Amino acid sequence: MALSLGFLMDPLESVRVDHDTTFSLMLEAQRRGHDVYYFEQGWLRFNGRCSEARMRRVRVRREVGHHFDVLSEDVRPLSKLDVLFLRKDPPVDADYLHATQLVELCPDRAPIFINNPSGIRDANEKLFTLNFPDLMPETRVTRELSVVLEFAAKNAQGTILKPIDGFGGKGILFLAPGDRNARSMVELLTQGGKEPILAQAYVPESRLGDKRIILVDGDPVGAVLRVPSDADHRGNMAAGGTPMKAEITARDLLICKRLKPALQEKGLTLVGIDVLGDYLTEVNVTSPTGLVEASHLDGVSCEARVLDVAERMHGAR
Repeated sequence: MALSLGFLMDPLESVRVDHDTTFSLMLEAQRRGHDVYYFEQGWLRFNGRCSEARMRRVRVRREVGHHFDVLSEDVRPLSKLDVLFLRKDPPVDADYLHATQLVELCPDRAPIFINNPSGIRDANEKLFTLNFPDLMPETRVTRELSVVLEFAAKNAQGTILKPIDGFGGKGILFLAPGDRNARSMVELLTQGGKEPILAQAYVPESRLGDKRIILVDGDPVGAVLRVPSDADHRGNMAAGGTPMKAEITARDLLICKRLKPALQEKGLTLVGIDVLGDYLTEVNVTSPTGLVEASHLDGVSCEARVLDVAERMHGAR
């Protein structure tokens, strides 16, 4: 049966057709005969009774510069969608959080959400991992300069500093032992002690790559190793990292098994976790990337697994 699948996302005009996870999901939905609708965060509104949005029904193709056609455009209540993929890229700012609240206002019939709006609000991609401290590198969250410097002094291999709401590797700094810029770096990231940051013991294996594992309904379906360049400590592809084939190890499977119940409880169906060596560092729930690269390198179809679950969830309802 053809379903109506919606995608709340960034402008479709700007997607990279050979890399974008959302675009790959749209292609798979279309291949299965479903109707594909797209709308942006600014097109979402409340009409006095329920949420609605100006939506475009589109046909997509993996053709650079001519990757979609608009078949129709009209205002539709979200209740007309069978499944809604929340795929707006960070930052998770006030507008983003307001959007996760608006999409829930469907008193007649809410769509199946991937991912659940309340789950997205609950699971900050840096802080959610703190629920599993035994799986992580030694970590502190604070805005206090003295606490960060004391913690960094204990880390002989160095310390990673991250803004809590950062994404795509932006603002992540490596603090070497004895670095005379330490105070300035912490002052910069905390905005003079106004914003908390995450400080984490450096994992030397990160030079070999940052492993992104794609989880669908809590189970690993593919992985990609994002290898940093010689000139950078970050493996994020947005920061210039190179994607390479990755093995899912016994330790990775243990991490996934530990996370699965919490992810399912919060309705976080499509997740990308980041692993450095043996350590979990992030749980990405907003619009995790890496699906296209993992599918290509592993010879699988991660997007098919996502659509399988979406169809199953709809059928169960």
